[in-house]
Formats: sequence, structure tokens, C-alpha cells
Amino acid sequence: MDVWFCSAVPVFTWRLVFLSSIFQGYWSSMLDCPLTCSCSPIEIFCNKSDSGNFFPLLALQDPASNGSNNNDIEELFRNITSIHIENWTGLQILKDVDMELYTGLQRLTIINCSLRTIQARAFAQNPHLRYMRLEGVVFDCGCEIRWIQLWQLRGEAGLHTQHLYCKNGASKIRLRSMSIAQCDLPDISVAHSNLTVLEGGNVVLSCNGSGSPVPEVDWTVNGLHSINTHQSNVYWPNIHSINLTLVNVSRDDNGFVLTCISENVVGMTNVSLQLAVLFPPVILKLDEPVRRHHTCIEFTVRGFPHPTLRWFHKGREILQSEYIHMEMEYYQDYLEGCLTFQNPTHYDNGNYTLVASNSLGSVTKTVYGYFLEPPFIEDDAPTPEDEVKSPEEDSFGMSIAVGLAGFGCVFLIVIFVLINKYSRRNKFGIKGPVAVISGEEDSASPLHHVNHGIVTPCSLDAGPDAVVIGMSRIPVIENPQYFRHGHNCNKPTTCDPRL
Repeated sequence: MDVWFCSAVPVFTWRLVFLSSIFQGYWSSMLDCPLTCSCSPIEIFCNKSDSGNFFPLLALQDPASNGSNNNDIEELFRNITSIHIENWTGLQILKDVDMELYTGLQRLTIINCSLRTIQARAFAQNPHLRYMRLEGVVFDCGCEIRWIQLWQLRGEAGLHTQHLYCKNGASKIRLRSMSIAQCDLPDISVAHSNLTVLEGGNVVLSCNGSGSPVPEVDWTVNGLHSINTHQSNVYWPNIHSINLTLVNVSRDDNGFVLTCISENVVGMTNVSLQLAVLFPPVILKLDEPVRRHHTCIEFTVRGFPHPTLRWFHKGREILQSEYIHMEMEYYQDYLEGCLTFQNPTHYDNGNYTLVASNSLGSVTKTVYGYFLEPPFIEDDAPTPEDEVKSPEEDSFGMSIAVGLAGFGCVFLIVIFVLINKYSRRNKFGIKGPVAVISGEEDSASPLHHVNHGIVTPCSLDAGPDAVVIGMSRIPVIENPQYFRHGHNCNKPTTCDPRL
């Protein structure tokens, strides 16, 4: 352990110097390749002999050479997917601090080097590592490389196709054949698979790790809101137990995944459980109606278990239909959605109340929904009651109605008679009797003649038989040929009006 600490101090110190140089204004600089390597944006290839005992790291380039580059340093390291190291005689140990920057690493090749051991946690920050080539490397047999043997036996990272060796004293044996007593991957167990607790309650979680060597055991609580304490106990020969106490559990920890880690020199195992926090519902948001594709009253409700939602309008529960229904999504302990209206009218105006309830309680909240202006102002005054009429009043009213109807009929008959009587007058406005001489008119003869002062025997009786035209009174003679010289107008046959 002391040897590892002494060798790690210079490397760690050098890394601090490297990182400090980054923070001193070199964020925009490019990374330079080691002298014995060739580099591309995705690969570091080192095949030249090197006696250095440091894992190859990219160095900062002079910022003046390419000051326009604004790539982030971490992004540059993350883009490296392949590292090839060959003939590096000084490289003897590979630690987690050497590999932690290359988070995107997928392929690692180390051949013909003096590498003796690789720490079990060396690739903890390299989740994408898929292939390792370690041919020509002779490890020191021991518990420190037991994890490599396990990877080879399980066929991980392509190690099962390679011939790996370790030195046991003066002899060299195959890694598959190495047998080390009391050197195994630790076991781990917890008292709960899933944990349910009420908000504000307390709970104790116990995790036990066992193995040889005795593992280190701990709970990961990064991001946990509830108050927590740890208590560790070691039970010899090979059990390490740790208790995690949560005090005043918060609803913000609902769904939080608690992980217990058990680790020794061989490797690491872990187990996780999910924390379920029960709490009554609360309505976080209830907005006024908003016009979208359809009109929506948006809401957000939180509670666990998930609450049941009901809607009320003017005191009556809303039954969902194609015209009004609820659309929502379920999350960890949230419900988000809309009460959706299809073509609402002024009849839908009014208060809308949301009721959310689960086994721990219920909560309500109301919002006023305004959709359309009513087409007219409705009179809120009470409708007057119908008056009850007596039979006498009904008969009197009926008599009046019958009398009016009879009078109307008589009036119409009189009007009709008068119209028939006076409509027979001559359309030329002739006053007095008209003597018709014959049924046919002689179209070549004049209808009448004007008397120019000549006195005839018949002119004495022509006074009443005249037509008034304008301001003159003009006598009318139906047939002037009827009158001949010597004719006596006093004879009945001559003056008979029927002729």
C-alpha cells in the first residue's frame, strides 16, 4: 500500500499542474500529442520505445498557434476512442487516475510493456470500453489481478481469446491457471428490495458486504434530500455492514435509487433499491382556459400513490364525452394534462372545480372558465306564477270574443255589397241615363257632337244627358243619324229610351 501511495503522488501532482494550466486561460487551446506518439482526433498511437512511467496524456499546445479553436478540453478527451501503447518499458501500473479523462474510450492496446498490474477500478470511468489487448504483458500473480482473470473467464473485453500470463516467483504461468486463496469478489445483501415510507417518517436501511479480503461497504446518497446518517460495523472475519438512517423523509426523494457498493481489491459489486415516499395530493397548477387545437384547462397534480381526478361544473360532476374529456400523462409522482373542450359555448361558462384524492387525502381547487359572451342578457328575476282564472271570467271573455267576431263578419259583408254596387258605374264618368240606339257602334261615326248654338227640337231635353269634361258641360248624342228633318221627338217611338 505504501509503494502505491509513493508512486501515485508524483502522478497526481503532475495532473494537478496540468489541470491548473488549463484553468489559467488555455481553454481555447488545442491538445498536443506526446513526442513518442502520433495522434488524431479519435486516437492516440504510441509505438516508439519510451522509458517514461506515466500513461500518455495529451499536452496543451501553444495557444498562439491556434487561438481560434474554442473546443472544450473535456470534449477533446472524450472524443478519444482508441489508445495504442507499445514498447513502453517504464509503464508498470495502470490506475484509475490515468484513465478517468478518456471517458469515451472503446479500445485499449498495451503490448510489449513492463506492465505488472492494473487496478480493479482503473476503468471505472470508461463505460464504453469494449476491447483490451494485453498480449506480451506478464503480470505479477496475486489478488490484485484476480479481476483480470475473472474478465478472461467471463469473456469480457475480448480477453478470452488472448494468452495472458503472470509470474509466480521464478515461474511464469497462464493467468487462467492462477489460484489465490481468500481472494474473491465480495458478496452483498440488503434487507429490503424496495422501500415504502410515509412522508416525514424515519427509516433504517442495512447493507452487508462479505468477502476476502474484507470489502469496503458504503451507500451512495448524492442528490438525496432527506437527512441521512451512516453507521459502519465490521464483523470478523469477512463481513462489513453499514446502516443508513433517513430522517424526516421528503417527498422529493420519491423514486430515488439508493445504491450500496461493496468493493475490495478483486472488484466491486453493488445492489440498488428504490425509495417510495407516500404523500397526499397537491394541485400545483390549474390555469384558465386556453385556446389551442381545442380549448384546454391545463393542470398539474402531484401525489403518490397517483391520485384520482374528478371535475365539477356548477356543482355537478362532469361526465366525460367526446365534447369534454380529460387528457393527461403519468410521471413519477406527477399528473399533467388538460380538461379539453370541443367547441364550447356560453353555456359552458362558470366555475370548474378539480378534486384530486388518494388514500392519504384529498384536495380541491377552482378556476373560472370563460368561453363565449352570451348572445343576450338573461333576466335573473323569478318567473311570475300563472294566475288562476275563475270560470265566470272565462265565459265573459269568450262572449266578447264571439261578439267581436260577429261584428267583423257583418262589417265585411256591408263593405262587399257597397263595392259591388258602386263598381258598376261607367268608367268614363257619364252622369244621367244613356240612350242606347243599337248594340253595335258604328266605328265610322262620331260618338257625340257638340251643339254650337243651333236649336233643335231635341236640344231642349239634352241638358241632363251631358258629360262634364274639365270645366265645360258637353251634351252627348249617342247616334246623330237618328235625327232627321221633320221627325217628331214627341212620338213615343222616336224618344223611346230603349231604342
